[in-house]
Amino acid sequence: MSDQTVDSRAADGQAAQPSGFGELRGVLAERTGTRPQDWYPVFKARYGMQVAFDALRESRGAGSVLTQLFTCCTAVDPIVVARLTPRYVDVDADTMSLDADKAGAMRLEPDEQVHAVMLQHTFGVIDEASAGRTAELARDMGALLVEDCAHCVARMACDGQGEPLADVSVHSFGVEKMLPTRFGGAIWVNPRLHGDDPALDAALRGRLTALPQPSKHLDTVTKLYINENRVLSRLGGLGGSLRARLTGAGWYEPPIADVERAGGLAYEPMTVTAWIAAQATAGLRGLDANENARRTVVTLYRDALRGCNGITIPGAVLDGDAQPLLRFPLFADDTAAAERIIAAARAAGGYAERWYRPELFPGVSDEAAYGLDRLDRATVTVSDRLSSTAVCLPTELSESRVHDVIAAVLQSL
Repeated sequence: MSDQTVDSRAADGQAAQPSGFGELRGVLAERTGTRPQDWYPVFKARYGMQVAFDALRESRGAGSVLTQLFTCCTAVDPIVVARLTPRYVDVDADTMSLDADKAGAMRLEPDEQVHAVMLQHTFGVIDEASAGRTAELARDMGALLVEDCAHCVARMACDGQGEPLADVSVHSFGVEKMLPTRFGGAIWVNPRLHGDDPALDAALRGRLTALPQPSKHLDTVTKLYINENRVLSRLGGLGGSLRARLTGAGWYEPPIADVERAGGLAYEPMTVTAWIAAQATAGLRGLDANENARRTVVTLYRDALRGCNGITIPGAVLDGDAQPLLRFPLFADDTAAAERIIAAARAAGGYAERWYRPELFPGVSDEAAYGLDRLDRATVTVSDRLSSTAVCLPTELSESRVHDVIAAVLQSL
């Protein structure tokens, strides 16, 4: 089926479950060892996250969400739109994720209620030891653990028994993510939430099940996206101007809209179209080859760059088996050095990025909307350092091109 319909005969007593997009939900469940009925497709991951926070706000009232600055602005927009308060915790330099020890020690307002704790797998790095500590922190606070798997679709942090840690897990099929789909995402709701908080579970599932489909116009715009980019990228400065005009006219869907740099979101939450679901299903069925190729590239980077003077690689990237990272992160001695490395890698044919410089990438236009005007910068010194020195090497390259990029990086140090 291509429509998101409601099955009111939920056999296990939970809220109504989605019966649309069964093939997509099935492949997500197959890859993660979960149940199809706990997956809910969404137009973009950020809208699914908004639904989760809307349900949380409705169920528990005003409160805060512990999150991080070393991220994209669209990971914080859903918190703001849901009228919850983002509280920024410093990250652990080895995981690039929220530091649970610092979160546990942070000062809260006397009447502040923490409703959720974010667990972000930055660049696809899953460190299950630190994830476990963050999960324990969330439990101690009586908060939901909301997992951001935007960079590692269909991979989740698990406990020692192989059970997912998160209460809610957010996955993206969008632009510059693991799949070639450009649009779409999915929300996974842990079945245990029904036992922990039946009212919230019902509210969340009910909202996700009832999401409308995108309009026919938006369906058409999403299908045009790849060819639009191919043409516009060849036009230099004129392409940028035309992209802005097309966006203003509603004929180009930007990865991040202007409103999404000001604490808002461009649309109300929606599910996927049949075309997006089919594209995502195909991408997920080819994910093994995708991930294996990235693991090979990550291994080459690790072997060549480990221990080099002038750069630091996060410990969770170097430890254990190579993970299929979306980008390979390293951090230079200062911003100027980071920019030299990026330029060298690009000249060698590897389009290196500066994620996340600036913080809340690609930077926000309204600091007050994100609570940055009230932030004590002394509490986020690691985040500041990582943002100012970040280099992200591409992992979707041929082995020969990877060797070229490695040589260029080493020469730039």
